[in-house]
Amino acid sequence: MAVIASVSGLNVAQPDLAVAFGAPQSTILWIINIYTLALAALLLPLGAVGDRLGRKPVLLGGLAVFGAAGVVAALAPSAEVMLAARLLAGVGAAMIMPITLAVITTTFPEEERGRAIGVWTGVAGGGGVLGMFLSAALVDVASWRWLFALPVVLVVVAFTMTLRSVPDSREVSGHPFDIVGALTSVVAVAGLVFVLQEGPERGWSRPAPLLGGAAGAVAAVVFVGWELRRRDAALLDLRVFGKRPAAVGSLTLLALFGVQAGVFVVLFPFLQAVLGWSGLLSTLALMPMAVAMMAASGLAPRVAARAGARATTATGVLLAGAGLAVMAAFVSVDGGYPSVLPGMLATGIGAGLAMTPSTEALAGSLPRERQGVASALNDVTREFGTALGVALLGALASAGYRGSVDARLDGVPGEVAGTVREGVANAVEAAGGAGSHGPAVLRAARESFVDGWQQAMWAGVAVMAVLLVYVLARGSRSTGVETPGKNDDSVRRITERSPQGSFPSA
Repeated sequence: MAVIASVSGLNVAQPDLAVAFGAPQSTILWIINIYTLALAALLLPLGAVGDRLGRKPVLLGGLAVFGAAGVVAALAPSAEVMLAARLLAGVGAAMIMPITLAVITTTFPEEERGRAIGVWTGVAGGGGVLGMFLSAALVDVASWRWLFALPVVLVVVAFTMTLRSVPDSREVSGHPFDIVGALTSVVAVAGLVFVLQEGPERGWSRPAPLLGGAAGAVAAVVFVGWELRRRDAALLDLRVFGKRPAAVGSLTLLALFGVQAGVFVVLFPFLQAVLGWSGLLSTLALMPMAVAMMAASGLAPRVAARAGARATTATGVLLAGAGLAVMAAFVSVDGGYPSVLPGMLATGIGAGLAMTPSTEALAGSLPRERQGVASALNDVTREFGTALGVALLGALASAGYRGSVDARLDGVPGEVAGTVREGVANAVEAAGGAGSHGPAVLRAARESFVDGWQQAMWAGVAVMAVLLVYVLARGSRSTGVETPGKNDDSVRRITERSPQGSFPSA
């Protein structure tokens, strides 16, 4: 919860950060994005480090780094210190995130593992919205500096609970650590996430996104070639994607997180700029979707136990796609929030149903002693999906807006019309100074935003339709979760006794 909430929390405080540090928008965006960039880039190597050094000490170390970074960020006197603190927080988050799921998959017995993963998936899926809501509340009633209080408190609680309840487990391998694989994975993920973050802001043809994308692509090719040569000694055994559970699980998570991120990209400005709601009220309006997702994630293991993983995943994808279609078909300026709420609920329930068996399948595709890497792979897939969804569906919504608004600006002065074309938030600002044209400008911008919304949502429906066909054709009936490591004599798992009881070794 602390890690996921910190991804989205600072978004609500962008104006406050700009004023506090006297920084331009580009710097504020870097303060927000550098955390996600560091988190995504370091997940795989730090997940592998946790498998080797011990999951409990790496988790405790990550919590300590993350908590310290939160304290520094809360007290930061300048944008430079804030950037450094956010980078350090990203490193701590990359130590925490892979270990959280790895601890679950290596300690819970098989009959309870699905339910535990369902809880983890619900928190991971809904944590971003909960983080935004609590952050917006803190900004409204106190100061942006209090945004870091919640993650720090959660880290203190988690640190105490880890000391008391989490057993240690680690891999003992005869192979040296894959340094080349680790370094190339960092460059590949960082470069590709960077271009997805910067492309929409700077323009896809600008030097920085082009160089970042090229570096990421070259590193990805080198990584794949190197890992295929190393095979059993690789950081990530790429042969895992030849297994149906891993392939279906990773693609499902990629698509669902991408579509979910795209929904939030258009929902938030719809609530603020089109309906005129405050940031706190807009974030509160997203809560039903998050709660529905968390509830469905907890229910998914029971459904999968009765109907099978493929049927559960397919039902979730179908519901998520239906929710997008409902939002695309019925959203309107005059219909307001009720026109999108049913679609939000359907999308949240569908995502929760599909994410849990997909996460379980992806975690089960790697041996138990490599669960740090398996969890990191799950997290990287989610990060890529989120970045892709924001970049692609956000671009479609913006293109739809610009393509629609021109036809509605007849008679509007050129300077005002130019501002309106930049986006719906700019149009709301411009309408106040447009005199008699103000109401017409506001109406044109809001209706054009709805047109862009519909274009993005129909694209999401198409993605869900393709995914549904793939899941039905390739998905396995069971979860695909193995109890790996039973027959692997080259690796043994070390487990220590917890004060709460003992845990069986592999």
